[in-house]
Amino acid sequence: MTALAYLKDELDRLARADLLRSRQPSLPPGTLVLCSNDYLGFASQPLDAAPGDASGAGASRLISGSHPAHELLEADLARWVGLESALLFSSGYAANVGVLSALCSREDFVVSDALNHASIIDGCRLSRAHVHIAAHRDCSAVAHALALAESRAARRRFVVTEAYFSMDGDSPDLAKLRAICDAHDAALIVDEAHSLGVFGPAGGGLARAAGIVPDVFVGTLGKAVGMQGAFVAGTANLRAWLWNRARSFVFSTAPSPAMSTAIIDRIARVEAADREREHLSEICARVRAVLTASGAQLADGSHGPILPWLVGNSTAALELSRQLLERGLYVPAIRPPTVPANSARLRITLQASLSASDVDRIADVVATVARAH
Repeated sequence: MTALAYLKDELDRLARADLLRSRQPSLPPGTLVLCSNDYLGFASQPLDAAPGDASGAGASRLISGSHPAHELLEADLARWVGLESALLFSSGYAANVGVLSALCSREDFVVSDALNHASIIDGCRLSRAHVHIAAHRDCSAVAHALALAESRAARRRFVVTEAYFSMDGDSPDLAKLRAICDAHDAALIVDEAHSLGVFGPAGGGLARAAGIVPDVFVGTLGKAVGMQGAFVAGTANLRAWLWNRARSFVFSTAPSPAMSTAIIDRIARVEAADREREHLSEICARVRAVLTASGAQLADGSHGPILPWLVGNSTAALELSRQLLERGLYVPAIRPPTVPANSARLRITLQASLSASDVDRIADVVATVARAH
């Protein structure tokens, strides 16, 4: 009974440092939630019916859980992102962990961006490959790493990056990374979790917008698509290998067939959502300009619906979050270890479903709070 008594001391330590996380507070009616990844506003819409499809798969795909709805959705996802094949995963975390641990091993060399998501970091660790951390969005650092003796001696080389970084709202030069990978015989793994649906032709992502094809494309369905799950796209051989070796896929119950059918319809709506993407771009530009004019420091290179208002101190970030909530905007403070030490921030995310009056209200409140800060 006392073996875990130390947890209270650890929780108290986090609380004293203003790093203790708790559940979402009860929000007053009319509060605008500006922390969701529902960029196109589809998540709040009712789930489209999928008559005839089972609500649950009942087993993993390798046992008896594979349904025609899964294969139809995978074919549609591959078509959407312009790749040969796709495989469904239960979440973006499971997809990244599964891909990296299945493709890479002790004999391999992985170059990972310094600000990559925790799922990528954990996947790299599980792979047991030699991992080189490259400075954030620094293509020269990636090229330098691939030219190292350890890289040249490795069996295989991989470069992994997010297309749109979830905490900084910025992007790497994907075309340049593609060229560097080709020059060094390295595979390029691109996580499009936060860019799919928002950027590129028909919302197909930033790789498509850059005119390049990654060796591995990771996409999620719980953000701009507003549903649930994730997928990995690439060649048919990649899919077959992950089917056999991605432990987060092999040992997980398959996604709901009914949900899979509903996602196919949702993809069609996301592809056709050019008006929503245009509106989202316009309101992002307006709120970003208001923040900048009010003295708020935004992360360098940030663009799109993620607006990272850098504060630095966790206590100050919590106080700004409280002031925004008092004025009807819910923007939780993002603190270490989610972000590096001394880089606590308010991560404002905007959605295409916001009305003109909502945007006016947001602009007024953030200007008032930012100027006072």
